[in-house]
Parts: sequence; structure tokens; C-alpha cells
Amino acid sequence: MTREVVRRVVLAPDKFKGSLTAPQVAAALAEGIARVMPAAQLRQVPVADGGDGTVDAFVAAGWTRVELAAPGPTGVADRTSYARHAATAVVELATVVGLEKLPGGQPDPLGASTFGLGVVIAHALDHGATDIVLGLGGSASTDGGAGMAQALGARILDADGDELSNGGAVLADATQLDLSDLHPGIASATFTLACDVDNPLLGSTGAVAVYAPQKGADTADLDTLEVALTNWARLAGPGFANQPGAGAAGGTGFGALALLGAQVRSGIEVILELLDFPALLDGADLVITGEGSLDTQSLHGKAPIGVCDTARKAGIPVIAVVGRTLLAAQEIRAAGFTACYPLTDLEPDPARSIINASQLLRQVGTRIAQEHDYRGR
Repeated sequence: MTREVVRRVVLAPDKFKGSLTAPQVAAALAEGIARVMPAAQLRQVPVADGGDGTVDAFVAAGWTRVELAAPGPTGVADRTSYARHAATAVVELATVVGLEKLPGGQPDPLGASTFGLGVVIAHALDHGATDIVLGLGGSASTDGGAGMAQALGARILDADGDELSNGGAVLADATQLDLSDLHPGIASATFTLACDVDNPLLGSTGAVAVYAPQKGADTADLDTLEVALTNWARLAGPGFANQPGAGAAGGTGFGALALLGAQVRSGIEVILELLDFPALLDGADLVITGEGSLDTQSLHGKAPIGVCDTARKAGIPVIAVVGRTLLAAQEIRAAGFTACYPLTDLEPDPARSIINASQLLRQVGTRIAQEHDYRGR
């Protein structure tokens, strides 16, 4: 009697933005594969690159979700959470002061703030975290991380010695930065910025010029914010303004670099390291990763590429499952993928593809199990 070979598959997708979270994508693919190979060992390891979905990825990996209330980008209190394991806390900016936290979706390009992010960081410090990873992406504000600093005890004063309110525009009036009451836990903590952009704080490739229009800023707002952040950089640390990543998340990268002593790292590299991803690949015959859109931006440090690179180093073939791809077949192969399965092959209409993503992913999972023999490499 021939004994069935048990196949081992690691499912490590990122979210399909606007459709499914990374854990939901992994679960749907697993269900589809199991239809054909019920004995297969399917390890679900949803990932992220530091943007929205980062906390969910760590919770799915067994980390503890810490829930609390914090001000959103316009100061309206809302529920949020971060992930915790031992002394490490993973804080995701998007879940606190991101665009999706704007009341009614109404942008506030001049007044939105990162104050709530500082509240969450303070909570983690107060509860013993000494290694804090900040996932940057999806910010609703362009305040250079000033609000974050204010929540952590910094006082930003105007010419009359009065404390400034929150938001990016008011930083044009800042004349003094008082750090005497900065949270004492900062001195003994390490801060890592999980980030996939290398923009500086100021200038034509900076936080204002590149990202503020996405947050509702018009031409006049852009001028106002550039002047404000230039003044803020002068006070908080001009030597950090040109560092790669300083412009991330509306300049939050700058605030963290200048005031928290943070270091910038590739988001997906940080996440895979914390998840001990290479160890999770042990014995795997195939890795499946993906995201909503596989395009040229994906090739510059997005989650699927990080997963693919790590798996290939271990000699494991990698398949991409995506909502759509804008890459040519040769580009997909050059990136290291054995195959790519876009949902648009099954449902060309984007709206229907998004709505029916779970069902389509199950179909793709079944198809992969039927078409690929990964018992040996």
C-alpha cells in the first residue's frame, strides 16, 4: 500500500486592500487547497509591510492584542489596539490616526494630527515595552510627528510661550521645543520604523509634495504645510530632515528619528524577522504569498517580494496570488515567482472581484493544488 505524501504549504499573503485582510486571504486559500489535498499541512502566516493590517498579522501569529482608546487624527476618541509579545510592542499608525479613522471620511489636511499615535506609544511604554516597532503608512495628517511628540510630553511653544494646538499648519508659529517632560521610558527604549518609503521630510520629494494631496491638501494647503514643516524641522532636528524615511506618514518618520532616536528599516524585513519567518518555512514545499495589486511598486520592498526573497533563499518555490497584476510575465519571473494567479483571470470586473474575493481565492487555492506538484523541489 502506497503511503500518501503529506505536503507542507506556507500561506503568507498581505491584505487585499479594500477587500480582505491578510488572515482572511490566507484562510480562503487554505480552504481551497484543502478541498483537493485534505491531508496537506497548511501553515497560515499572514504578513504586512508596516501599513494597515500589521497588528492583525501579529495577532494571527499568536501575539497579544492590547486594546485601548486613543484620539483619532482629528481628536475624536476611538478604539484601537497594538500587538505585544514579551517586551516588544508593534504599533500601527493607520489603526490610530490613519485615513480610515477620519470621522465621516472628511479630510483635515491642516489640522489632522498624530497625537493619538503618541498616546498608544505611551501606553506601551507604561506597560513595560522596551522595544517598539512603529508601522508607518496610511496617515491622515502631515504634522511631522509633532502630535506624537506632544502626547509623549513634548511642549511646542509659540512666541508668547503658549503651547500650540495639534495639526501641521500651526507648526509655522512654533518658536521653542521643550523636551524636559518627555516620557522617561523613551530613554531606555528602542524604536524601529517599519516603512517602505525613503522620502525626506521637505522638498519636491518630501512629505508635503508627495503625500499631502492624498490627504485632501490643495495648492494653498501645500504651501502652508511646507512652511510649517520647515520651521518644525529647524526646531526638532534639521539634521534628520533629509534622512530617507523622514517623510514617511506625513513626516512622522522625521519626528521619530529626531525625538525618539528611531531607526528606519524595510517594513516587510522587520515583520518577517519578528515573526521568525525563516523558521516557519522549515520543511515547506511551497510558499504562497500575494496582495491586492502586484505592480512596479511591489518590486520596491512590498510584502510579497520580501516573502519571496526569504523563501527562495531557503530553496522553496513561491507562487503569487493577487487581485490583479500590472507586471509582464517576465517581470514576475524575474522577481522570483514560479507562477502568478490574478483573480482577474476568473473575474475581470474589478468591483465583482473585490466583492467575491473569498470565493475566488478558494477557487485559486483549489487550482494551485491541482496544477502544482510540490512534494519535491
